[in-house]
Amino acid sequence: MLKSSIINSFLAAIAFMLYCPESPGRDTLHLSLDNARDYALEHNINLINAGLAIDEADLSLRETIAGGLPQISAEADYSYYFESTATIGMGPQEMEITFDPTSNLVLSAGQMIFSGSYFVGVQMARLYQEVSEASHQRTEIEVLSQVIQAYYLVLVSLESKKIIASNLKNMEEVLEKTRAMVEAGVVEELDYDQLSVQAFMLEDALADAERQVELAVNMLRIQMGVDVDREIELTDNLGEILEMADFEGSLISPFRLEDNVDYQMMQLQANIAEKQVDMERAAYLPSATGFYTFTEKLIKPEFDITPNHVLGVNVSIPIFSSGERRSRVSQARVNLKSVENEKKLLTDQLKIEERQLRFNLINAIRRYESHQANVRVAKRVYEDTYTRYEQGLASSINVTTTHNTYLEAENSYISSVLHLLEAHIELDKLLHDI
Repeated sequence: MLKSSIINSFLAAIAFMLYCPESPGRDTLHLSLDNARDYALEHNINLINAGLAIDEADLSLRETIAGGLPQISAEADYSYYFESTATIGMGPQEMEITFDPTSNLVLSAGQMIFSGSYFVGVQMARLYQEVSEASHQRTEIEVLSQVIQAYYLVLVSLESKKIIASNLKNMEEVLEKTRAMVEAGVVEELDYDQLSVQAFMLEDALADAERQVELAVNMLRIQMGVDVDREIELTDNLGEILEMADFEGSLISPFRLEDNVDYQMMQLQANIAEKQVDMERAAYLPSATGFYTFTEKLIKPEFDITPNHVLGVNVSIPIFSSGERRSRVSQARVNLKSVENEKKLLTDQLKIEERQLRFNLINAIRRYESHQANVRVAKRVYEDTYTRYEQGLASSINVTTTHNTYLEAENSYISSVLHLLEAHIELDKLLHDI
């Protein structure tokens, strides 16, 4: 009844539970669907990390901007020359100088005047900041869709358990009446045995359903970021969810490509690729930096002609690089073309996905309505067969067969409900309506 991918997720949840240390028990967490969403937004680890990535991008932007602001540094040195000497002049004018120890304190200040690479670099840092924000938004959408799907899965599992438990109760009542009919000689012992087998199968199915509920709750717990030892109780029920779900509204809701977060991230990548071309082209431009240096002689030599104050400008002009800069610009342009092709491909994929998801939801609605009607028919047939069985007009095999048909109809209905809700989630996620 449940998809294999969901079952694999359940196995992962069990592994997670086994390897997590125990901690003191806490009170039960009562959750509506909205509560579950809000809790996940605050506690989901992936979403927390996406928020940290935004902080990191903000700091990186500040670092890039700071590179073009005034820079000040101080430096102190001490030099000892082991009383070395040097001779200056020739003949009678010859003079011997001894190199005395020296010590200087140097204060330097620098300010970038112009750098094409710097200005483009700041623009790229801002784009990376936008990428981190878009990535956070995409993570939020993904987390919310997973939480909603996990919440639905718990409700579906609970409903499946409820159906099986109800059928088991009814079968036990049938067995009790059949026992009385056997003792009265109305039916044979074989009829009772056949119905007993059906009851045993329902008991096994109920045990499986209980395990399924536990696995579904564990999956919801992981998606929300709830402590493994904390109990969860859902306050919404499947009927309310189906009644509140606006399937038709999603089907007629327009798809705006520019609102899709994947498209937005691809657009940002294209913008970054364009800036990368500008960055390589900026390498052709000169750069200029102004500087000021103040030197205080803490230990002065006997002969000192260096000034204390120096103010200057450093200009760097690229002249010839044997085609290196041109090659780098060409590479950046090739990369830009590649990103533009990927953007076009993503656009086509999103449009096709929109059509497919709308088609999937339409089919899921039809399937749900069909199985819902089938359950009513199968239940009516089973009840009619059992009435005829009590009147001696049908055998226990007829009862078992119609009961199995009724159970299959119930299982198919539950599967159609899950399929419908999942199709709705996928379309809403694409429409950015989670």
